[in-house]
Amino acid sequence: MTRPRPAHVLMVSVPAHGHVNPSLAVITELVARGHRVSYVNDPSFREVVESTGAEFVPYETKLPFAEDPESWPADPVGIQEVFLDDTLSMWPVLLERFGGEDRPDLVLYDIAGFAGRALGERLGVPVVQLSSSFVGWEGIEQDLPEVFDAVRQAPGGPAHYRRFADWLDAAGAVQKEVEAFKGKPERVVALVPRALQPNADRVDGGRVSFVGPCFGDRAHQGEWQRPAAAEKVLLVSLGSAYTHRPAFYRACVEAFGGLPGWHTVLQVGKHTDLAELGELPAGVEVHRWVPQLSVLAQADAFVTHAGMGGSGEGLFHAVPMIAVPQGVDQFANADALVAHGVARRLDTDGATPEALRAALLELTGDPAVAARLAVLSAAGRAEGGTARAVELIEAELGR
Repeated sequence: MTRPRPAHVLMVSVPAHGHVNPSLAVITELVARGHRVSYVNDPSFREVVESTGAEFVPYETKLPFAEDPESWPADPVGIQEVFLDDTLSMWPVLLERFGGEDRPDLVLYDIAGFAGRALGERLGVPVVQLSSSFVGWEGIEQDLPEVFDAVRQAPGGPAHYRRFADWLDAAGAVQKEVEAFKGKPERVVALVPRALQPNADRVDGGRVSFVGPCFGDRAHQGEWQRPAAAEKVLLVSLGSAYTHRPAFYRACVEAFGGLPGWHTVLQVGKHTDLAELGELPAGVEVHRWVPQLSVLAQADAFVTHAGMGGSGEGLFHAVPMIAVPQGVDQFANADALVAHGVARRLDTDGATPEALRAALLELTGDPAVAARLAVLSAAGRAEGGTARAVELIEAELGR
């Protein structure tokens, strides 16, 4: 394939690790291939964005930060309004910076970076969504009426749709139907394994390409070394958002701390007071953050909140998982892992020491689980990852 000339690529995202991190390796590779990348996000993500070689362009977010899930509105309309407020805060930044002489040749945008799609359509340049989660399928509105009706039929729902539609019209977007604009992009590179996509057989392959997780160089996160005496290693992590769970961590310590042959790596984030965990046995190490990929490459099991990133990383490394979902798409991811026969789901209230220990021993003691993981890992790796994602993006530049 003939490589396209170096181009100006604009990436538009929002300040949440689960949205930014999946794109970083792709952006790094685009820069390495000679493209100039401008990356729009809140200033809190400047350092991580600039580590890719992209030029950071700040806007002031209106989103509650992901590290504090309790600060989000409780009602579905309120959540959608917050995302629209964020879009309206970003929009004038995009127009001023990229609506004139410094216009991009292509726009990449996160699933919540609606202003990116609108700008690309206004300018008439190729637009590609980088999806960090599963995508919509044909018939999704009929399959999940309760999800869509939760906004449409709620107090304030019609007003939200009118407000969003008015902005689309004023912005010069080509697609002016709100649900189609949000949920049916013209071109998607899905940075997730196809195995975690619900109703994958009903996803339009002409619009959506699954490339699996995109891993870059994470040397800056450090390396984890498996202790010489550890026969088996277990990683416990609830990601970056739902980390203030001291009771759950204590249950994990009780479940796994005295388990013969097992060494437990427990990540607790920044909100949990380590004193709340009590006395730790010798086989448990606790950290605020760990280099997750480094640990998973050496792990024998993974207790996870089943975020898309962690779920994909677990499949990539063929690690059986105990899924303890906390919010958003994690429940669907957990169920998908269970359906593939490589995980057990325990909701938070049911994640007792006894249930956690039983799930671990069942999963790691079943050779059929290991066989299924090997197949899924190989399939995910074959999807192409970062290199394939960049090839698909460059193909859009060449159209």
